Amino acid sequence: MKTTPPTQFLHASAIACAALAGAGAAYAADPVDDAASSRLEALQRQVNEQSARLESLRRSVQQEESRLNEVRRALGLEVLATQRARGGAPDAVAQAAPNQDAAAAPQQPVGQAPESEGRAPAVAQIFEQPGVLTPKGKGVLEPSLQFSYSSSDRVALVGYTVIPAILIGLVDVREVKRNTFNATLTGRYGITNRFEVEARIPYVYRSDTSVGRAFLQGDATAGSAFNASGQGIGDVEVTGRYQFNDGGVDKPYYVGSLRFKSRTGKDPFEVETLTTVQGLTDGVQASLPTGSGFYGLQPAITMLYPSDPAVFFGTVSYLHNFSRSNVTRPTDTGPQDLGKVHPGDVIGFNFGMGLGLNEKSSFSIGYDHASVGRTKQNGVASPDSVRVQLGTLLLGYSYRLNSQRSLNVSLGAGLTRDTPDVTLTVRMPVTF
Repeated sequence: MKTTPPTQFLHASAIACAALAGAGAAYAADPVDDAASSRLEALQRQVNEQSARLESLRRSVQQEESRLNEVRRALGLEVLATQRARGGAPDAVAQAAPNQDAAAAPQQPVGQAPESEGRAPAVAQIFEQPGVLTPKGKGVLEPSLQFSYSSSDRVALVGYTVIPAILIGLVDVREVKRNTFNATLTGRYGITNRFEVEARIPYVYRSDTSVGRAFLQGDATAGSAFNASGQGIGDVEVTGRYQFNDGGVDKPYYVGSLRFKSRTGKDPFEVETLTTVQGLTDGVQASLPTGSGFYGLQPAITMLYPSDPAVFFGTVSYLHNFSRSNVTRPTDTGPQDLGKVHPGDVIGFNFGMGLGLNEKSSFSIGYDHASVGRTKQNGVASPDSVRVQLGTLLLGYSYRLNSQRSLNVSLGAGLTRDTPDVTLTVRMPVTF
């Protein structure tokens, strides 16, 4: 019997053990791979869940930021309104917007404060454009009555002097006194917290008295008076205003506006001009117009700057009047062809200061100036037209009657010869 050498047996045993070990390792490898795959899948699910949670948190943060911005805008408006009326900054939490949630302002009081602790009215309005815009979804109906009086004297010396204070010739005197009443209904509505629209419908009554004497005829005391009046709907206006930025205490607010003026009123070219009235050789109108007779477009920018204990405000504007062609003027001697007429454009600015006196009343003072360009006829400036400067000093007072209604009175005094001597305006804005 042939025996296997020990070395060969050992080699065979080693090979067998290696084969068995490989088989065992292969058998054991399958459960290990399955466990690792399970752990990887579990980790992947956790990552997906965390990503979904992060995305949800990101959306929540964006929503909270949007709410916070709305609260800041509303808070800024409240700060400005209270600052303008009281001369000081209000408590930020107490004046927060109504839509602020409890998480954003946990200290905000619940319920409605008594009327005596409500928001004070804005500073007395002395210019045509208001200050703080109308909140979103709110409306303001503002009836107003305005009276203005102006007088002008024209003296012309016709002749020559022999020595000072002795005139050889005649004196031509023209005196005009004008009374104007404007009853206006204004409506404003807040489209958003930054944008509002406004419409104004005026009713005008005018009464003029012209006193003159015949040129180079009669004595210095001879003269005649001519009275004329007119009434009716004036020029309807539509305005849009937009607030550009979020202001606040010691931060200015900028509000842009665009006003369109129609010519719904009776224009000067629809009334008859009388050229044969004694003493009034350059003609007078038989009845007075209630409108300008031209369309107009006026962009403007307003700044409001709250600074304890007052609020400063000002506006710069430019009114462009559109020309008219084939214009004729009816006279007592027949129609007169004027051709193309372009009234002068108006450059305007104003500034003022408002101060709150107490919870119900406030006071304003300001200055308004307008520079009216020369009128052009058929592309050429009219010989008798000049640039007119209109300057008015304005004082205003406002008293809050209740939470929705206030009374506003303003007084204007003319500082230039072409400006009305006095202008008195009473407004009563009602919020709804």
